[in-house]
Amino acid sequence: MVPPMMSSQEKLTSLADLLAFYAEAGVDEPLEELPVDRFVAAAPTRPAPTVEPDPQNVPPPRAYAAPVVPDEGQAVLARERAAAANTLDELKLAMASFEGCNLRLTAKNLVFADGNPEADLMLVGEAPGRDEDIEGLPFVGRSGQLLNRILAAIGRDRTSAYIANVIPWRPPGNRTPTPIETEICRPFIERQIELANPKVLITLGAPSSRTLLRTTEAITRLRGGWRTFTTQSGVEIPTMPTLHPAYLLRTPAHKKLAWRDFLEVKAKLANLT
Repeated sequence: MVPPMMSSQEKLTSLADLLAFYAEAGVDEPLEELPVDRFVAAAPTRPAPTVEPDPQNVPPPRAYAAPVVPDEGQAVLARERAAAANTLDELKLAMASFEGCNLRLTAKNLVFADGNPEADLMLVGEAPGRDEDIEGLPFVGRSGQLLNRILAAIGRDRTSAYIANVIPWRPPGNRTPTPIETEICRPFIERQIELANPKVLITLGAPSSRTLLRTTEAITRLRGGWRTFTTQSGVEIPTMPTLHPAYLLRTPAHKKLAWRDFLEVKAKLANLT
């Protein structure tokens, strides 16, 4: 049976669905200006006649910057760069010029922070997503909108909180950062927390909580209980691990758990002032 012809509207809807699928999979950029017919490109062709090059006209080989192979040495270098930064502006410049993490090669922007660096509350997530990579700011997509509403519920907004991520560059396709990528970026976020020096820290989600609190516990066991983040200089910051806004969007029934955590944070801040 011959399938019915699609209407123009159906074709547009089908194309929109396909593009949405690609975007969800992380395929959000064209590689070339025009589409390429790979079947034609793969067709066998006759080999071109061999021509001996003229030694006088051979151009010099192009120099390509080979990507750095991530290893422990890059983590050591990151610690040195982070420790040398005495202000948040210096730290941002150090991160922007750091070439030891290959995530920067595929990201559009360094996502350093948003909000007020002098605030008494700091929140740290895992890594930027597509929207964050485009705007160069953390938590600006759907997760960020939910985070804004949660902050508003405890009388806060981005002028009274400081927001960052453990990983400052978007992993390709929003994949999970590798352990070595996390270790390379760890010194930067730890120094960022130390320089911001908040009274209370919130770690959003399992990856951020495990990285900063150096634990392997599940977030369901971590959340809701006060922990301590200790800076390199020995300052202890009360830390509340909680559920990530992206998880809450997928599991709205658990918003009540995050709400309890944020009420604990509100009470803690009130007692510390």
